[in-house]
Amino acid sequence: MSTEMKEKTLSLGNCIEIALNNATSAKKANYTLKLQGADVLRSYSNFLPKISFSTSFIPYSLSNSYIQYDPSIPPFKVKTENGSVNLNITTSLNLFNGFGDYASLQSALNKERAADYTLSRALQTIVYDVTQYYYQVLLNRELLEIAQENLLSVKDQLTLTDRQFQIGLKSMTDRYQQQAAAAESGLAVIQAETRMRRSMLELLRRLQIDPLTRITLQPAPNELNVALSSKPDVDSLLTSALELRGDLKSKGFETKAAKWQITQSRAPWYPRLDLTVNASTGGTQFLRETYGGYTTEYSYPALSDQLRNSMGYSVGMNLSWTIFDGFQTRYNVESAKINHLNQKLDYEDLKNNIAIDLQLAVNDYTSALTQIEKSKVSLTASQSAFTDIKRKYELGATGFVELSSARAALFNARSNLSQATYNLALQKSVLEFATGSIPLP
Repeated sequence: MSTEMKEKTLSLGNCIEIALNNATSAKKANYTLKLQGADVLRSYSNFLPKISFSTSFIPYSLSNSYIQYDPSIPPFKVKTENGSVNLNITTSLNLFNGFGDYASLQSALNKERAADYTLSRALQTIVYDVTQYYYQVLLNRELLEIAQENLLSVKDQLTLTDRQFQIGLKSMTDRYQQQAAAAESGLAVIQAETRMRRSMLELLRRLQIDPLTRITLQPAPNELNVALSSKPDVDSLLTSALELRGDLKSKGFETKAAKWQITQSRAPWYPRLDLTVNASTGGTQFLRETYGGYTTEYSYPALSDQLRNSMGYSVGMNLSWTIFDGFQTRYNVESAKINHLNQKLDYEDLKNNIAIDLQLAVNDYTSALTQIEKSKVSLTASQSAFTDIKRKYELGATGFVELSSARAALFNARSNLSQATYNLALQKSVLEFATGSIPLP
């Protein structure tokens, strides 16, 4: 891995595009979809005749045997030499097998549709995950900037306090308290930098690019300013989720596929009927027999003429029926039934979880709207209070405790407003993910 740092400036759309191209989960889901497509093609082929071709060519064959024409005469040793060619083509078509092929096809079609929706949901999950960490990085970056500005303010105040101490306007206690406040603000900056680096690395993990890449994220003011209704309707969102959620649709098709597998597993209880057609031909290249010191050679037509004139055909019906298989079919049927019941339970559980997740998301979004309004009011009040107390402190009309409390309140108010702003955007993303309405590029 190269140690040279690479630099990239990325927007939210760029990050989503990179993640969709690199994500392992999306690639695996796509591979599964391709495999299910191949399974559908295989199931369709069960309705087509099976064709097999075989041929054999023996350029030279030698066999020795004994033959006796008269008991009073010792047997003759017979030496036979010949060559031969045989061609055979067979086709078979299943006419009935207990509806097993039809059930297999329907199961494969449902599994393919399930895999398609699984892929769609996997892509939505990637978009949601990247969006969450993208906003988290922007939030941590903004909190770092607030902490750095607060540190500069505290250092400026420490410089002023040092000068006032030198001319006797501030006590040694005020000076020590201001130095402690500066050290504490420096610690807050270090902690903010740590959170910033950690969130950036988590974003790089989801983009699956070189971890040594230096990324600069573009702010997303448009996304932050887009707000939904102050009171989203849970019932309408639930209706949309039941129509849009890819994982729910996927589970529904998996349940249907499991039901068809019950029919497929019952097929061995019924007889199987096949139609077979066979065509064959062959020819002898030469035939020579030697016995009693005499050699006889038989004259055959040209090999091509033999192959053309020796064609044989057969058409037949083959009926087979397993009378007893040691209860294996019964076990397979029960296993398929249990699998179908489990799929139904998973489907209902998923529906219930979607309803609960939506209620939680709506509550969190409504709370985020309230928090952002309260944070704006708090910031305005804290800014005014800090400005007034700072002026009084510089004039000696108030103490360090009041100044420190006002500065902490202002710092918290700015941080809370930033957190509330990004939290609102995050909760909007949560609502879109819960309803399955996340747009895919």
